[in-house]
Amino acid sequence: MSQRSTRREFIKQSSALGAAFWVGGQSLLAAEKSPMEKLNFASIGVGGKGSSDSASAAKHGNLIAICDIDDKRLMKAAARYPKAKKFNDYREMLTEMDGKIDAVTVSTPDHSHAPASVMAMKKGKHCFTQKPLTWSVSEARVMRETANEHGVATQMGNQGTAKNGFREAVEVIRSGVLGNVREAHVWTNRPVWGKGVDRPPEGEPVPKHIHWDLFLGPAPYREFSTLYHPFEWRGWLDFGTGALGDMACHTMNMHVMALDLYDPESIVAEQKGMIENETYPKSTTITYQFGERGEGKKLCPLKLTWYDGGNKPPEELLMGEKMKSSGVVLVGDEGNLYTPDDYGAEYVLLPRDKFSDFKKPEQSLPRSPGHFEEFVVACKGGDPAMSNFNYASRLTETTLLGNVAIRAGKKLEWNPKKMEFTNAPEANKFLSRDYRDGWSL
Repeated sequence: MSQRSTRREFIKQSSALGAAFWVGGQSLLAAEKSPMEKLNFASIGVGGKGSSDSASAAKHGNLIAICDIDDKRLMKAAARYPKAKKFNDYREMLTEMDGKIDAVTVSTPDHSHAPASVMAMKKGKHCFTQKPLTWSVSEARVMRETANEHGVATQMGNQGTAKNGFREAVEVIRSGVLGNVREAHVWTNRPVWGKGVDRPPEGEPVPKHIHWDLFLGPAPYREFSTLYHPFEWRGWLDFGTGALGDMACHTMNMHVMALDLYDPESIVAEQKGMIENETYPKSTTITYQFGERGEGKKLCPLKLTWYDGGNKPPEELLMGEKMKSSGVVLVGDEGNLYTPDDYGAEYVLLPRDKFSDFKKPEQSLPRSPGHFEEFVVACKGGDPAMSNFNYASRLTETTLLGNVAIRAGKKLEWNPKKMEFTNAPEANKFLSRDYRDGWSL
């Protein structure tokens, strides 16, 4: 059996287990590359978060190609990596450099995550994609299926997953010290970009350094505006995924992993300030209801509430702790867990006096060598990264169903197997969208 088919079969067998299969020790996979052999990377998007992602690629391998729709950002990266070939269109890059690239980083606006990543994976390239993994729920499924079909190593860029405190918090929750966890509350200081803004007037000239058609990619055509690029795209429905997409793959990560919070039974959203078909709301409160879960259905039903735009949970849940601008509190029969850290790496058990003598459970998750380092190890045939697409796609689905509820304006009942809403078929259109010609998965 070839090394690549070995990887493919292993990942397929592991997909049902999410992050739980990521264990330390000897890998089950034969190494595809010698641990000393450097990978050849290409980076799609080299500004913003793409600057640090391309730097990680260059640190851990050979960065041989860089791509960005913004020539100023591209030339700034080219000054750091003069040997890397420059491209504006990732489709051209992946075609021309196909036989030379081992892996890619994808750090574009959200709407281009899936098209760029899927194209790379179909060419057999290992794939590191920023959070949220995709723009739509259906794309998250495609990303998982494509990664497994082509047997590539994957990692989503929610770097908190690699923090020791995060993994310890997951172990603590799984230990049962909180008893049955029946509620989760998550809040954030987002949105911090322009919000509740209608589409700007047309006629603003496209700067010479911007390749606007390439920025649009799969999204419907609209004229350029500085309200979209370089940062404000997060708040626009066509390009970003709003406050949820920006932060939930960080702030919901800890308890989604610890408590198997996939496939909610229902989702309902309250919002203020949304411009229909244009921008995400100024504020939201979103409620996810999960049924019994886990092996043997041992995890009790749980209600998860998300808050943004200044909305927050009741302060009494924190039992006297100071409520920060973002955080998570889990409510269990035996106590609460509060973290003011976006990654869940710092936490406290409440009430403090009850847990003053608490002894941490035995370590069950490996400690990470580093977030990008995990991806490199996986590319060379080692253990899958903890936030590989089998896990990350499910976290992303949970997250983005909240955005569908915002747009639907009513409570949605979800059938994950059929991938449809049983009570509101009219909302199914928000699970995906048609791409412009020339841009497809």
